[in-house]
Order: sequence, then C-alpha cells, then structure tokens
Amino acid sequence: MDFQKFTRLVEERTGFRTMPDATASGEYFSDSCGDMYSFFLKVGPGAVIEDISYFTTGCGFGTATCSLVVDLARGRTVDEAAALNESEIDAALGGYPEKKRDYPQRALEALRIAIEDYRTKVASGAVPDYAAMAPAGVHREPPTVVPAAQTDRGGKLLIKLH
Repeated sequence: MDFQKFTRLVEERTGFRTMPDATASGEYFSDSCGDMYSFFLKVGPGAVIEDISYFTTGCGFGTATCSLVVDLARGRTVDEAAALNESEIDAALGGYPEKKRDYPQRALEALRIAIEDYRTKVASGAVPDYAAMAPAGVHREPPTVVPAAQTDRGGKLLIKLH
C-alpha cells in the first residue's frame, strides 16, 4: 500500500461534499461495519461526469477509497465509470490491507447506485438524455444535403451547379 498517497487522500478528501444540484445520487449502507457511502453526479453532454462528489461516515479507508473513485470517474462517461472495477481502485492505492479489501467494492456499489439513478431519471424523462448530446467542445456539422444526380435520355450525367 502507498501509505503517503493514503495519507494525502485522507487529508485532502478530494470530492468530500454533498452536491445539492446533482443530476443523480446513490447511497450504499454497509451492514458489515455500519458505514454509509453516498455519491453525487453532475452529468453533462456526451453523458460525461462533469462533477462528482461523495459523503461517507466511514473511516480513513472509506474516505481514501471514495476520493480515488472521484479521481477515476470524473471526466469519464457514465458507461466508463460504471465499468470501473475493484482492481483499478486497488492498483490506484497500491493495495489494501487484508481486513480492508472490501472497501473498493463498497464505494463502487454506491457509485453504481448513483449511475442507476441517473439512468432511471433519463428513462423516465426526469433529466435529459445527455448521451445523445455532443460533449462540450465537440461541434457536429449538420449533414450536407446533396441533390441526386440526374441523367438525360442519352445516358449523360447532368449536374446542376448553383
């Protein structure tokens, strides 16, 4: 385990805040230890997670793990964030002590519940389908309409220029 990184994550608490204007949120309660994990997502065009924050009642490992999830999910699409796995979080911290190995699973469960909340809201029409919108900074040109070519009776191709 990278103890210096762990200490920095606990001290800085990257993303440790609630988000009152979140597009979606999700909460997971760990009945094994009593910790609660909540994630808040602000989703934008292209279904990109523009902002993400968390709140936890957990110990330093819960805080560090949620901060890692914030770092890994911010800027990714909802689908990419849903695909995050425990080994990515484990690798980002350089491993977990044996008794703390389930922390990535807990944090990811809360993230996936927030993502499911987003998808449910899109399906119900409560929030726009951001996946159908171009991501910020990407300009999509409208399709060019080209008139169909015509032939005269002699089999020659006629093209009208304007």
